[in-house]
Amino acid sequence: MRAVIESVGQCVPLTKVCAAIGVPRSTLYRQRKPPVDKLQPPRRSSRALSSAEKATVREVLNSERFVDLSPRQVYGTLLDEGEYYCSISSMYRILDEYGEVNERRRQRRHPECTRPELLATGPNQVWSWDITWLRGPGRWQHYYLYVIVDIFSRYVVGWMLAEAESGDLAEQLIGEACRKQGIERDHLTLHADRGAPMTAQTVAQLLEDLGVAKSHSRPYTSDDNPFSEAQFKTMKYRPDYPARFDSLTHARTWVIAFFDWYNNQHRHSNLGLMTPATVHWGMTDQVTVQRQQVLSAAYAAHPERFVKGMPTPPQAPDAVWLNPPLTAVPVTTTETGAHTEAISALTGDLSGAQVASRGGGPCPSPTCAALDATCAPEHNCLSLGLPEPTNIARVN
Repeated sequence: MRAVIESVGQCVPLTKVCAAIGVPRSTLYRQRKPPVDKLQPPRRSSRALSSAEKATVREVLNSERFVDLSPRQVYGTLLDEGEYYCSISSMYRILDEYGEVNERRRQRRHPECTRPELLATGPNQVWSWDITWLRGPGRWQHYYLYVIVDIFSRYVVGWMLAEAESGDLAEQLIGEACRKQGIERDHLTLHADRGAPMTAQTVAQLLEDLGVAKSHSRPYTSDDNPFSEAQFKTMKYRPDYPARFDSLTHARTWVIAFFDWYNNQHRHSNLGLMTPATVHWGMTDQVTVQRQQVLSAAYAAHPERFVKGMPTPPQAPDAVWLNPPLTAVPVTTTETGAHTEAISALTGDLSGAQVASRGGGPCPSPTCAALDATCAPEHNCLSLGLPEPTNIARVN
């Protein structure tokens, strides 16, 4: 075919010949070229570095002296010392052949931030604090609300409203809160995120002077400070929360009313529907006794309405975790006299028939066969209707 085309092409243009027989012209041109041996190694440029020269350049680049420097830095240093091996691009090509074109510098690595795991079994053991913005009258105007929350009771132990965000103001607030709560040395841990006021040197020095341990969230992990974040949400989702505050005085008036409601009237779902003040000031047993008396009276009047037996009021937790450990840690609580008194008060007005109707059955203790008020908790009597002493609330 090629010979025919070549012979005809002497009289007729090759373009017309190829079009007439339906053969692309590029095919003819490709057949004219001699075959190329693909196994033949590519020709080496006379300007290329030899294998020995490449090995020398790589050895220099990876030497102890230059291992932390980029090829540009090595090139400039060698030029100043009167030495030249190759161009900068050649250095990069040599490193690329061995997969060594990356960050060559040995950079300082910051220690990985550990996951904070804090346990509170009573008030004033672990505090959490943070700062939130309150919108002012202007478009870019904000007021800064500093709030310290006790994670065990959710009680707001201190707050401050200011027009600025600074470590000095935070120092003032923390010091005043510790003084009012009577915090002793080595009894409190203060948790916060990693904002500038939280990590300020003045705050760190104050905590050192007060004997307060400090704890910080991991970077970009808001879940490590859930108590403060939850309290801010409760505040900003109140029906009367303004879209904007007219002035600092307006904001302060509203915040005063809010924290009075939050501490003394808000029945917290994670506190057994008790107020933060009730838990913080140790009045949970009194409230539990009073609530149980109401439920006992309701049960005595209409036992058929309680298919699961004697109702019991919700309980506040005995321990609260901030980031509980990934493996369970047993928490031992000491039963107080107030708790024992509460048990006696709750069982004193219950007859044996009432207890039997609840499915409690007789107490296995020989000294408690009558199921009277002398039944002790260690007898394992099922008639008490109280929750287990250890009631742990965990927040991730």
